Amino acid sequence: MKRIVIQGGSDGMGRGMGAAFLERGDEVVVIGRDERKGESFLSAAREIGAGGRAHFVRADLSLVSENRRVVREIGERLPAVDVLVLCARHFLSERRETAEGFEYTFALFYLSRFLLGHDLRGLLEKGERPVIMNVAGPGSPMGEIQWDDLGFERNYDGLAAQMQGGKANDLLGVSFAERYGSGPIRYVLFNPGSVSTGFSGEYDEMTRFHVEAMKRSAKPVEAGIKPIIATIDNPPAEPLSAFVEGRRMDLVGESFEPRHARRLDEVTRELLSR
Repeated sequence: MKRIVIQGGSDGMGRGMGAAFLERGDEVVVIGRDERKGESFLSAAREIGAGGRAHFVRADLSLVSENRRVVREIGERLPAVDVLVLCARHFLSERRETAEGFEYTFALFYLSRFLLGHDLRGLLEKGERPVIMNVAGPGSPMGEIQWDDLGFERNYDGLAAQMQGGKANDLLGVSFAERYGSGPIRYVLFNPGSVSTGFSGEYDEMTRFHVEAMKRSAKPVEAGIKPIIATIDNPPAEPLSAFVEGRRMDLVGESFEPRHARRLDEVTRELLSR
């Protein structure tokens, strides 16, 4: 039995993975912001006789303080973690800052994944064949790090903010593996392709039109999560790997440049120390 923590696990692909893991006998903690969706997950678990192995932690993961609370709560519930799945994101057509002063997309899509991965490392190192599965967008030609304006205080664009988050997560994987690669944790970056999830977000009219078109053409959640689960169960031996729809990709190019990864790691730690 694996002990699995899923960031963004009360909806979409996270919910689908949580259900699949429960059905095969694993223990699952899902983290999400919506109490009703969390209760729905727990109710579904009880219906299949898995109520004792299902947990929901309600949290606003765009807040640093909430991520740190979640880490403490998981430590109180589980003696070890075998798998950490990172898949929470929320699109915003208009810029928003969190109560802690971070741009929302940067905080939820990147900072939360940074915090959970690093702060749950101790529990992961106690797990069996521990894996961090970061479901982001490796392999995408779009996006870049706005080094002089990470929070998009100038010229905010919702898609550009999401694409920056994807690139930041690529570099997060590089820096994590560089720092802890001699340990047992395997860090996996996974691009599932276009999957018909809830597409959580607050969209302007034109963006919503495109999102609805994507939903109609995208693969179902069941198909999207299948290669992710297979990779979790049989991760590569290397400290860091990346996949696009189940196909392994080379860790080359600007997306995986160690210099940039170290720079982002340093900037992130400085931001979090404020």
